[in-house]
Amino acid sequence: MKFTIVSDEDIKNGSTTDKYFVWTEKVLKAKGLNPEVVAEVTTSQWGVFAGLNDALALLEGLPIDVYAMPEGTLFFPHEPVMTIVGRYLDFARFETALLGFICHASAVATEAFKFKLAAGDKKVFSFGTRRVNPALAAMIERSAYIGGLDGVSNLIAEKYLGLKSMGTMPHALIICFGNQLDAWRSFDEVVDEDVPRTYLVDTYFDEKTESIMAVENLKRVDGVRLDTPSSRRGKMRKIVEEVRWELDIRGKKDVKIFLSGGLSLKDVLEMRDIVDAFGVGTSISGVKPIDFALDIVEKEGKFVAKRGKRSGMKQVYRKWDTLSDEMRLFRDPKPEDKEPLLLKFIEKGKIVRDTNMQEARKLLLRQMEIIRKSNREEEFLSDTK
Repeated sequence: MKFTIVSDEDIKNGSTTDKYFVWTEKVLKAKGLNPEVVAEVTTSQWGVFAGLNDALALLEGLPIDVYAMPEGTLFFPHEPVMTIVGRYLDFARFETALLGFICHASAVATEAFKFKLAAGDKKVFSFGTRRVNPALAAMIERSAYIGGLDGVSNLIAEKYLGLKSMGTMPHALIICFGNQLDAWRSFDEVVDEDVPRTYLVDTYFDEKTESIMAVENLKRVDGVRLDTPSSRRGKMRKIVEEVRWELDIRGKKDVKIFLSGGLSLKDVLEMRDIVDAFGVGTSISGVKPIDFALDIVEKEGKFVAKRGKRSGMKQVYRKWDTLSDEMRLFRDPKPEDKEPLLLKFIEKGKIVRDTNMQEARKLLLRQMEIIRKSNREEEFLSDTK
């Protein structure tokens, strides 16, 4: 093993479990207990569901049925996003890995959603894989893309996800040349024509000075990227306004301003009117995982949920034009004006419905548009206050 990374085999065989599930298995087997149960995955917050692809790969082949919301679905507090039906010992030790897959991916997708919602019609790109273990790079970029971001920076997304990666230039390129102009000109000479000429403009001088240098000395400038760390910023909006002014009076209104460097949701909300694109890193990739839990809610057909949980196998029904949900027992009649969200993905161990990253993203963007049209953005961005 070259890196401290758990293998696919160890995840799939249940080795990445919490020890108390080992003791649970030992006790139940010794006492001849293996009840038929319904277990639901829920949380007390809203979010965007992601990570189902890995969850299905984990559970495939087990003698269980699995229902889940499609990836990209907005979920609300206490709604089950996934339901497992089967004998408890057939899936008990996989709880740890299952929750890990969806807690992290859903958190990234949710935060990406917030940033894209906050940005309005401006573009937002995922810049955060350098803040996590590289083994997670594809998951981070996939989840961010499902969450609505316009592009991703990690090259591995091309191999694993079929997404074209994007990027500008690092400060290291300019430092290697020793000056901005030689680095910018060399980039223009060497890099493929279809790559936007977006130049980094805060290496040695202030952002205004380097932006002026770029547009006055280069034939093609598609954009300038300001990546100023928070420790050197001052009032970032004033800096951006200054750069915009200097570009405009030189007839460069078509040159875009790309902002990156430790951005928060508040930064995006405050500057979306004057910035054309945002590169967001740690705020998305390093977001706190969503606190999903897996709980037994039925045993041998009886209601048995613990304190704080709601008994019974449930279905969630949605009225799509208002994103209003209703939760009922699975066995109860379906409301006439709403559609069920929990669909069967695994039947007796066999995957019967696939996940699709592009369809998940389309679903997410559809819900985002409903939120915007109904002027509900504040409801989903209230934590920025």
